[in-house]
Amino acid sequence: MTPSSSPSLADLLHAAVTAVGGTERPGQVTMAEAVAEAVDGGDHLLVQAGTGTGKSLGYLVPALAHGERVVVATATLALQRQLVERDLPRTVDALQPLLRRRPQYAMLKGRSNYLCLHRLHEGVPQEEEEGLFDPFEAAAPTSKLGKDLLRLRDWSDETETGDRDDLTPGVSDRAWSQVSVTSRECLGASKCAYGAECFAEAARERAKLADVVVTNHALLAIDAIEGAPVLPSHEVLIVDEAHELVSRVTGVATGELTPGQVNRAVRRAAKLVDEKAADGLQTAAEGFERLMELALPGRLEELPEDLGYALAALRDAARTVITCIGNTRDKSVQDEDAVRKQALAAVENIHTVAERIVEGSEYDVVWYERHDRFGASLRVAPLTVSGLLREKLFAERSVVLTSATLKLGGDFNGVGASLGLAPEGTGGADVPQWKGVDVGSPFDYPKQGILYVARHLSQPGREGSRTDMLDELAELVEAAGGRTLGLFSSMRAAQAAAEALRGRLDTPILLQGEETLGELIRNFAADARTCLFGTLSLWQGVDVPGPSCQLVVMDRVPFPRPDDPLMSARQKAVEEAGGNGFMSVAATHAALLMAQGAGRLVRASGDRGVVAVLDPRLATARYGSFLRASMPDFWYTTDRNQVRRSLAAIDTAAKAEEK
Repeated sequence: MTPSSSPSLADLLHAAVTAVGGTERPGQVTMAEAVAEAVDGGDHLLVQAGTGTGKSLGYLVPALAHGERVVVATATLALQRQLVERDLPRTVDALQPLLRRRPQYAMLKGRSNYLCLHRLHEGVPQEEEEGLFDPFEAAAPTSKLGKDLLRLRDWSDETETGDRDDLTPGVSDRAWSQVSVTSRECLGASKCAYGAECFAEAARERAKLADVVVTNHALLAIDAIEGAPVLPSHEVLIVDEAHELVSRVTGVATGELTPGQVNRAVRRAAKLVDEKAADGLQTAAEGFERLMELALPGRLEELPEDLGYALAALRDAARTVITCIGNTRDKSVQDEDAVRKQALAAVENIHTVAERIVEGSEYDVVWYERHDRFGASLRVAPLTVSGLLREKLFAERSVVLTSATLKLGGDFNGVGASLGLAPEGTGGADVPQWKGVDVGSPFDYPKQGILYVARHLSQPGREGSRTDMLDELAELVEAAGGRTLGLFSSMRAAQAAAEALRGRLDTPILLQGEETLGELIRNFAADARTCLFGTLSLWQGVDVPGPSCQLVVMDRVPFPRPDDPLMSARQKAVEEAGGNGFMSVAATHAALLMAQGAGRLVRASGDRGVVAVLDPRLATARYGSFLRASMPDFWYTTDRNQVRRSLAAIDTAAKAEEK
């Protein structure tokens, strides 16, 4: 290779794949070429890359070769760790001789993910009603909290990153909250005695120097929405696990008010402001709390008059307190700057959310929620984030979005619309142009898996036990010899199924919630006779190749609940605009989950098994073909006897291999 020549993408990809001990696959090559073309041309790309494609290298190699700074945003901690601890180190080592430079990479998360040395050494600024100033003194060393805090203090002397995820084993959320701050509570490096040693600031500095910055969807959303840049400037954005992006951005853009949260803010502010301002916020908080005691779950299409008055009072009282906190200094308050920051953050949040709800917007949805444990909350969320994403995400950089599930019903347009993109090929001056590419999967789905729909079962109703479904489930699990991942539409349904089958079968049934998720998945993978039942996080978070997972069961099509305020509001808005609200919102939501759930079955080239959907609507309803087209291309049947024979044969083969 002459000094002036550049290595080809094929050479770079080959070197990287060899370095990670992988196998080059046609889909990965196609993906790398499409990503290279998009980032070099400043274009936008949606890439569906099935399980086993090796999509991480499919985007990392062309991104590193491009030479400009790239931000990679993922939804899950597992993928962030894989990129930073495995894929990037090996890829950079492999590409350095070819690129004649060593690309740098860094991980960046929200500030509350890093240990705060000020909190650790100075204690948590707490209101006296909540306990002593120093939690390290208040917590007995023999208690769980005390042990966690002592471990954190020891760890602070050893860690180079201060990143919570580098602490093994982890600590409780309660313990971590004693040694971390949000960005609003942070004193700022220039005002903090520990600013020069700050872990969060060090992470930001590393990110500024890096060629590749790995972050999460939430931080990406904060960077885009709040206008205060937390990510370094970048020319290319790659969003992995992109099917999760709309949900994560919606979460960041959602505001919440609860009586407990408001009362904490009152207590934090009371010692910093004059009596009149404190009493005003206290009175407003009491009025809000009285209303919330009577709140019934559901959407508020119009703001009730009494709630409007209560929120206006809360907003105005909070504004007065914010002004007072800015004007007063009280040296009698221990660690006054930290106390002030914490109080200000709490009161500002109340002011912001109350004002947003009072002012009202046709683009916001407001509703009450009631939780058995935490009581009532008032929430506000955007009706859609598509305009926000179109304006903030796609305007100034090349964006590549990738996932195993981006094509729903056979095309990218449904996911594209949720991201603010017009149908492929129809973008104009104000609507970004984009291209969709499906690079397939290395797996032979029709030969490796069966999609079975139990057409003979009764349709699931909103309530009540489905006796015939439980009978079918028991027969399938028995035929499979265990080896079952049960995906349920609600926790109640998962619990009922686990209880019923534990009484009928000898097969061990693990249930989500009875252990940590990581422990459950480890136990499920370790014993092929075991089944694991659960709800939402299992639809997407389980990666168990081999004989431990040869039957994936879905109890019903996972449509959003009819009383889900945000989903029903979105559906209604589509209908009022002349569209098909059910297909655009409910069916698309279900299709995405079913595609993800079905993807749990085949995780390696030797995997065999059945995805069984115990809801006849997948076979009989008009939308059934749309849902099936969103799932992997398994061999399809409604023949229950055929499926039992197939499961028994797979079980026999697996037992023979185990011997």
